[in-house]
Amino acid sequence: MKEPVRSWETWAACFATGCAWAGLAAFLGEVRAPLALLAGIMLLCLICAVWSGTRRALLVISVLGGALLLTVLLFPVLRPALRQLERREAPQAADAIVVLGGGLSCGSAQLEASSAARLTRGLELWRAGYAPVLTLSEQAQIYGNSACPKVSALSRGQIERLYGQDGPRTLILRQVTDTHDEAVRVRELARLHGWQRVLLVTSPSHSRRAAALFDREGLQVVSVPAEEPRFDGTLPLASDRLYALRVVTYEVLSRVKAVLSGSERM
Repeated sequence: MKEPVRSWETWAACFATGCAWAGLAAFLGEVRAPLALLAGIMLLCLICAVWSGTRRALLVISVLGGALLLTVLLFPVLRPALRQLERREAPQAADAIVVLGGGLSCGSAQLEASSAARLTRGLELWRAGYAPVLTLSEQAQIYGNSACPKVSALSRGQIERLYGQDGPRTLILRQVTDTHDEAVRVRELARLHGWQRVLLVTSPSHSRRAAALFDREGLQVVSVPAEEPRFDGTLPLASDRLYALRVVTYEVLSRVKAVLSGSERM
C-alpha cells in the first residue's frame, strides 16, 4: 500500500466530494437521512484521501453517480417508476375517508404542500358525498419538538375555517409513527364502527405502498390519491425530474428498510 498523501488539495477535493454526496443524500433521503448518516458520508469521503486506491474508488463512484444524476435531470426516465408507485382507483361510496398524515412546517405552523393536497382531496370526496367521516393522523412526539403543532390539529383548524360547524365529522388517529400505524388505527376504528369500505387518500407516489399496508390489515380499500403538488408528473423540467428522483428514492428506501428489518412496516 502506498504512503498516505499529505497534499491539502487532495484532502480538500475529497472533503468537497463528501459534502456534495451528503447534500444530495439530505435532499433525496428526507427523514431517512439523519445527521449521523450525513456526517458519516463526509467522514468516509475524507478518509478516502489517505490512499490512492480509495481515492480512485471514490472518483469512479462519483463519476458514475454524477452520470446517473445527469441522465435523470436531462431525460424523463423516472416516468415508469412513478407509474409503478401509484395505485389510483375510481372513488366509491364508503364509510370513511382516510387522509394519511404528511409533513408540516413547525416554524410557520403550516401544512406542507403534500399534506395540504391530501386534505383538499379528502374534503373534495366528502363534499361529493362519498363518505361522511374523515380520519386525520396525529404524528407521534418522536417527530419534531414538543412545540411543533400536530398535523391533525392544523387540518382540523383548516376544516373549521372553511366550514364552521357544517364540516365533516373527523376522527383522529393518535400518535402514529408511520403508515403501518395508521392502517392499524383504521382497522380498529373499522371494527368499532362497523365500517366496510374506506377511501384512502395520500400522495400518488405513496399510494400503492399505503394501500398494500391497509390491505394487509383486512380492510376494503379504494385508493384515491391526491394530486402531486411538488412537481409535474410528466416531468417536463429538470426541477420536476429532481423532485421525482426524491420521491422515488424515498419509496425505495422505505421498502429496503422493511425488507432489512423483516417487518411489514413499509
